[in-house]
Order: sequence, then C-alpha cells, then structure tokens
Amino acid sequence: MFQDRPPRIYRALPEPGARRTVWAALLPRRRRALARLGVPLAAACVDLAVIVGVTLLLEYAYAYTMEVGPPASPHLRAWRLAGLLALVVLCANTLRGSYTIETLLDRRPQLQRTASLWLAAWGAVLVVGFVTKTTTDFSRAVAAGTFVLGLPALMLGRALTVRLVRRLARPGSSSLVRIHLVGYEEDIARFYAGNAADALGLRVIGTSYLRAPAPEADPAARQAQLDEDLELAVSVVRFLRPDDVFILVPWASTAEVERCIDAFLRVPAALHLRPGTVLDRFPDMQVSRIGRLSGINVGRRPLNLAEVALKRGFDLAVSLVALALLAPLLGVVAVLIRLDTPGPVFFRQKRYGFNQQPFWVFKFRSMRAEADAAFRQATRNDARVTRVGAFLRRTNLDELPQLLNVLKGDMSLVGPRPHALAHDRCFERRIALYARRHNVRPGITGWAQVNGLRGETLTDADMEARVAHDLHYIDNWSLWFDIRIILRTVVSPRAYDNAF
Repeated sequence: MFQDRPPRIYRALPEPGARRTVWAALLPRRRRALARLGVPLAAACVDLAVIVGVTLLLEYAYAYTMEVGPPASPHLRAWRLAGLLALVVLCANTLRGSYTIETLLDRRPQLQRTASLWLAAWGAVLVVGFVTKTTTDFSRAVAAGTFVLGLPALMLGRALTVRLVRRLARPGSSSLVRIHLVGYEEDIARFYAGNAADALGLRVIGTSYLRAPAPEADPAARQAQLDEDLELAVSVVRFLRPDDVFILVPWASTAEVERCIDAFLRVPAALHLRPGTVLDRFPDMQVSRIGRLSGINVGRRPLNLAEVALKRGFDLAVSLVALALLAPLLGVVAVLIRLDTPGPVFFRQKRYGFNQQPFWVFKFRSMRAEADAAFRQATRNDARVTRVGAFLRRTNLDELPQLLNVLKGDMSLVGPRPHALAHDRCFERRIALYARRHNVRPGITGWAQVNGLRGETLTDADMEARVAHDLHYIDNWSLWFDIRIILRTVVSPRAYDNAF
C-alpha cells in the first residue's frame, strides 16, 4: 500500500492485543468509551461515599453517645445533610471537570480547590437551612464534626482515586486518550523529546510525517506534495480512528497549517494545534474573547476591583489586629535594639512596589548603623549583623514593622518580597519576566519565602527559582492561598531557611 511513498511518511504504533483490522479498531474504542465513563463515575462515587459515610458515622456515634442507643430515625437528618453536601460537591466537580481522567492525572495539588468547594457546600447548607427554617433539625455536634472531618476525608478519598487512576493509566491502558501526530519530522521529534505521552494520559497510536519541501521547488509543486501527504494522513486517521489529532506544524507556516486544518476537519476526531514549545510555559492558558477580539490568554490581568478590595480588606483587618496584639513585643524589641548598639530602631530603604513605584520599606534595624554605606546584601556570618539583629533575622521578627507599610497601602501581607533597588535593576536585565513581580503589591511574606527561597542570591539560578515561585503566586492568587502562606510563614520550618 505504501511502497510508492518516501520513507517515514506514516508510522503506526501497535496496540497491545489488537490486530490491524477494522473490527479490531472498533472494539478498543468501545472499551475506551466505557473506561472514560467509568473513571469519572467511580471518582464521583468515592466523593459521595466519603460525604455520606462521615455524616452517618458521626450521626450514629453522637446518637449512641448522648442517647444510649439510636433514636427512632437518626439517619433521616443525616441523610438530608449528607445529600445536600454531596449535591453541591458532585455538581460543582462535574461542571468544572474535576472527575475527568486528565484532571485526575494532573499532578498539581488539589487542596485549595477542594477546600474552597467544601466551604461553598457548607455555605449552601446554611442558606438552604435559613430559607427553609430547618437549621434546628440538624445536630450541631454532627454538623461541626462533619465540617471538620469532611475535608481531610475528601482529600484522602481523592488521593486514593488519583493513585488508582495513575496505576491504571499505564501504556496499553484502554483509559488513555489515543492520539495521532501530524507534522514535519523535526517537529514530531521535538514533541517526543519534550513529552512523555503516557505521563500526560495519552497514547500515540500513529504518526503521519509531512515531507519538508525542497528549497528549489516551486509553490505549485510544494502544494501538490503537501496535498498528497495530507490525503494519505487522512486515510490513515480514518482507519486508526484516534480520539484526537495533533497538528505539530509551526504556526509560522500559515498556509500549511490552514491546509492541515481543512484536511482533518473532515475526520471524526478532535483537532488540536500545537504551535511549538513557547506555550508549554503557560499550563493554564485559555482562549478568551474581549469584545470581538479572540486571543490566547497566557497571563492573567492584575487583580480585578473585587479581588483588590477583598485582598485589601483582609490586609487591613489582619495587620490592625496583629499590631494591636504584638504592640508589647514590638516595644520590647525596640528597647533591645537601642540597648544593643547605637543607632535608630528602624531601618528604612527605598524599594519598588506595585507598578515599579518606589516606596520606603520599614524594618527593625539588625545591623550596625553605618553612615553613607553602599548597599551590600547580607551574607552568612556577616560581621555587620548585631547580636539582637541575628535573633531578629532568624525569627523573621525584623520584618514586623512592615505591617505599617501594609496599613499605608505600599505593601500587602502576602506577595513577592521587595528587593533593594540595586538588586531590581541588576536582575531585571538578566532574568526573564523579573519585572512582572511588580504587577502586584509586594508582601511581608510570599510563596518563595515559605519554600525556603530567601536570603543571599549567589547565582542567577537562585533568583530564577525565587521569581518562578513569585510568578506562580501572581497567576494563582486566591484569599485561601494567602491564608496558607501566612500559616506556613509561622509554622513551617522551611520559612526560616537561609535566614541570616
């Protein structure tokens, strides 16, 4: 069939246990459909079982403990509470695609999304109970216990489900998405070099290579050659019947991409464009429409008005409470600094804030005062650090005066740490997207700091890792994310790494 074709025009990868017949190609497709339906159904059943199980267990435990035996029908109120919680959780997860194989194979942590959904479910319970005047029908002890234990139980159930799905999604599994690749040889080779298909929940079942046109060929000959290759590729795709077809032709080759689209829109498979490796840097990108314009959104806007108001309100509330509670400690630290070495209590330094606007940052002075001293980053065993200053830096207490910066609006509780102006000017020229850190207010603490990325930056790689964490925070901000970072700043040992 392919004797008159140049080599490497088509390559089919054998499917385990499948013969190359049309009937054999149909059977795996039905098994795959059942598998892709069964996995989401199983994941939903696990969530349902966890919610119902925790609620009923607590209801019966409370009944036996408080009433010496079960009451007449304790299960009715427990079933009503569990049913409402399960309805919200299952519907929300289904609508946002949390039960799909692709989501379950995603290795990003899902605690934040699950926790926010659990809070939303309980919000729905409170609203329904208030509207129907049935809040008194539920046991407060059972409701509180379900609220506290339900989230870790859901996370445990999800972890077990994800582990099972990852074990099933191995090479040859009928649950993997079957894809066919189309493109020039160098683009397909680049795809294989940069992707482990099975790790992505995919299985490449075939590859159609487009011949690169000869430089001296005229446009008509090039078009005829491309049409010939696409005709063969379409016939192969019709025979293999993959779930998805990926066109790996670079977007710069506009005419070739257009012809590939026209050719493969005629086959019953989802069609995808892969414009190269540049967009792999943005795993959460999406196509968006603004008015009549369409575009690929690779970076979110700065926080919108509602998000700014929420974050600012949280900053003001927490900073005011913290200053009130920590006032005695701040006074003691100020006295110790004055007694330790001569000089001011506070250290002020100009740094860049939101939109690269300079501001004065406040810290407790932890080094000896030196008039007109040039900026030099603190190093391990730095002779300039005072005895009290060493303790303050190890415990992060030297950063507490920045609560005043938060009240002034120059800083936030959480955000990318502001660096000295000399650092900013230096690294902005050497590190890609460094200046993007200034798209939000700087913070007293940040995602980089609680992951141990703080202190002296000896190499560009040190700063690149810090910037990568800061950009992750900017692209994934939520109030829950801020709360997590604040808690980890206090209790996580990694938040104190490299503090000197």
